[in-house]
Amino acid sequence: MKVEQGKKIYFASDNHLGIPDSRSSLVREKKFVKWLDTIKTDAHSIYLLGDLFDFWFEYKTVVPKGFVRVLGKIAEIADSGIPIYFFAGNHDMWVRDYFQSELGVKVITEPQEFIINEKSFLIGHGDGLGPGDISYKLMKKYVTGNRLFRWLFGWIHPDIGVKLGQFLSREKKIMSAKKDLGDVENQWLTQYCRKKLEANHYDYFIFGHSHIPVDVELSAESKYINLGDWITNFTYAEFDGENLYLKKFD
Repeated sequence: MKVEQGKKIYFASDNHLGIPDSRSSLVREKKFVKWLDTIKTDAHSIYLLGDLFDFWFEYKTVVPKGFVRVLGKIAEIADSGIPIYFFAGNHDMWVRDYFQSELGVKVITEPQEFIINEKSFLIGHGDGLGPGDISYKLMKKYVTGNRLFRWLFGWIHPDIGVKLGQFLSREKKIMSAKKDLGDVENQWLTQYCRKKLEANHYDYFIFGHSHIPVDVELSAESKYINLGDWITNFTYAEFDGENLYLKKFD
């Protein structure tokens, strides 16, 4: 992939739209849409690294109510010819084909390697990577990642299923917020990046999930950036074709 001079690639993650209530979520949604409007003029492509919503489930003919501003803006930008990549997070892992068919967004469910301007990137949401968090990994494997469970959940009426999903999603976020804090060097994703470097070189690792903006020099030629969130930090990353920067939107 080649980024032309004057163009940039943008990365953002963890909006968790829908919490703590519709009114405050709408304020954050409008701010994110304003950011998308700001970057679309020079964007080569946009990478959204998951948990755009605090809960998302696609029934065959129904999607959760709301979020029309951000969904409309994403569709508008994609329609203009700017590629948008969406990495499913642990709160919106139940995406199906809505983003692809209705918004024109490419959906990715696992960390993926990219070569951009001859620099190597490993990009993903970040959930379930590195050591620790065994309970979440088991839940992802046997419950939320289980096709039978997903099929059974789809039979719950949306008025009940969405409310149930929103409640469970809030509880999951409260629990995960207590984990993987403290010194950046000891965080699971930092350890994961260092482990990956033992086998292959990457110029840049980009993840979300932790909600903590991080810019770590792993070596003289490798960097790990965590995108933070759009709940309290409003941070994002920008690649200008040569260098990757962690920035804040005011």
